[in-house]
Amino acid sequence: MKLSIIGSLRKELADSLSTCRLLVVGAGGIGCELLKNVVLTGFKNIEVIDLDIIDVSNLNRQFLFQKKHVGKSKAQVAKESVLQFCPTANITAYHDSIMNPDYNVEFFRNFMLVMNALDNRAARNHVNRMCLAADIPLIESGTAGYLGQVTVIKKGLTECYECQPKPTQKTFPGCTIRNTPSEPIHCIVWAKYLFNQLFGEEDADQEVSPDTADPELSWNPADTETRATASDQDGDIKRVSTKAWARSTGYDPVKLFNKLFKDDIQYLLTMDKLWKKRKAPLPLDWPEHQKLTCPQGVTGMGLKDQRVFGVAGYCQLFSRSVETLHSMLADKGDGAEEWIWMGNCDDPPAMDFVTAAANLRMYIFSMNMKSRFDIKSMAGNIIPAIATTNAVIAGLIVLEALKILSGDVEQCRTIFLNKQPNPRKKLLVPCALDPPSANCYVCASKPEVTVKLNVHKTLVLALQDKILKEKFGMVAPDVQIEDGKGTILISSEEGETEANNCKFLSDFAIRNGSRLQVDDFLQDYTLLVNVIHCENLEKDVEFEVVGDAPDKAPAPTRSQEEGKNVANGNKESSEPSTSSEAPAEQNDILLVDSDEEVPSSSTMAVSMESGGHKRKLHDAETGEASAKRQHLSQPSADDDNDIIALD
Repeated sequence: MKLSIIGSLRKELADSLSTCRLLVVGAGGIGCELLKNVVLTGFKNIEVIDLDIIDVSNLNRQFLFQKKHVGKSKAQVAKESVLQFCPTANITAYHDSIMNPDYNVEFFRNFMLVMNALDNRAARNHVNRMCLAADIPLIESGTAGYLGQVTVIKKGLTECYECQPKPTQKTFPGCTIRNTPSEPIHCIVWAKYLFNQLFGEEDADQEVSPDTADPELSWNPADTETRATASDQDGDIKRVSTKAWARSTGYDPVKLFNKLFKDDIQYLLTMDKLWKKRKAPLPLDWPEHQKLTCPQGVTGMGLKDQRVFGVAGYCQLFSRSVETLHSMLADKGDGAEEWIWMGNCDDPPAMDFVTAAANLRMYIFSMNMKSRFDIKSMAGNIIPAIATTNAVIAGLIVLEALKILSGDVEQCRTIFLNKQPNPRKKLLVPCALDPPSANCYVCASKPEVTVKLNVHKTLVLALQDKILKEKFGMVAPDVQIEDGKGTILISSEEGETEANNCKFLSDFAIRNGSRLQVDDFLQDYTLLVNVIHCENLEKDVEFEVVGDAPDKAPAPTRSQEEGKNVANGNKESSEPSTSSEAPAEQNDILLVDSDEEVPSSSTMAVSMESGGHKRKLHDAETGEASAKRQHLSQPSADDDNDIIALD
């Protein structure tokens, strides 16, 4: 029997590639490598979509882009660059969000295969559901540093992206951030909140002033205020909105410094119960530290961003950054608050401010200060992108695509790229694909969930935004109460049910045992929600999904150096924060150092075992699932640093 070969492929497979209509979602770190690979492999009909524009920080790893392309559409420039590899390819580029209603189920049905190169959960959830609704194979992928993963999702045959519960993003108690930080990340979060309060959009949940409602305080907060010794001589300080007070001083760096790092700290010291088992904070004095020279206490070698400066250096950096940001606000006028945003790690003045403020607070609470490089990584939850990891994963995506187009879906695997070889000297570990989960609320034959909440305290708007959109990843839900009348609680059509938003669920006779039918017509997705009324939910918990996997994992072991800074520097303290520590963040990818092929990718234990080490990769994901129907915006497909959570 004679085989006909075209290049390295059988003729039949080469023909399939040339006629296959392919959708690539994302043109960032993985997307650039992937687009290059697919045209060189023989794909001729390709459509690529990405909402992002090219930033200068992308140029070190996204090789389809050059300096002249900065500010242009990633999808469009990627198309133009790839056509130089294969001018005969038919490529369509969309500078748009994949979550736009224009890209509905019928749009997805135009393709034989979809490849994801995304970095946020909301868009991944959406594409997963669209491919399930259209019954189109999806190849999902992700990278984080030297680690990577590729898997195949096929309706009815494999787990979908949402079959396994995903951990929520790690958060910290507000009183810990505002009153008793015990780790550098607490100070960095505080500095990010401060940046937003001063130069961005104010958020009541991101207050940075001392928290008089701290659960550890048993006295009357009003009594505490009378004991506060905060001086009035530095700016006539009053306990008002941070932004309002800053504006009243003309963003004077000295007055800001004295309020944040002296007066507020002195105010904290009056809450003496907080410091019985902790090392008390040390207020800073501006004139005292101004006498010191900037190089005082500089540690670390190498690049400037990797050095740690003394307190005087960060005092001066704080002053300069405040002046620069205030000047930028003035230049931008009324639109400035929309222009400066909290997570902009590539904006030097913003990063200078966060670095200085975070380090000054670390010093106050007896922690070792961090370099700008370290703070940037932590502030953006950044795992540095590695170009070669993206290249390896993009190659694996194409190999899985060839199996699908050859009709060998059963030969597809979930493949993990490890940082170090396993005992069999393998960096790549394939695992058999798992079947769909019978309990999945997305791909089950009749998706159904049970939600525990207080019907007398839960607003219709909270049901829509926090439960249906944020928790369950819907885009434009319609909700009907199964009460025999077909009462419409929420409509995706603008203006139809907005009057219901500020009413409680109980106002519509929703009670324990009520059932809600939820439809998202864009995703072609229906979910039945069973309501359980509960009046004793934990503090600050608005709802619980019954049967959800817990987000808790064993607390990480501190290194020797980190151990020096427990409980604000007090080794004897048994209470490192003002409330229970936030659950250790779980992670979504299993890295397997065992046999070359593992029977199942989701049944492996998440533990450290002798001989065959199994561990999870840090979840760097920061995307939000909530989106609005009329003005949808997909989070960046390559959020500046290819931070891809491996799910």
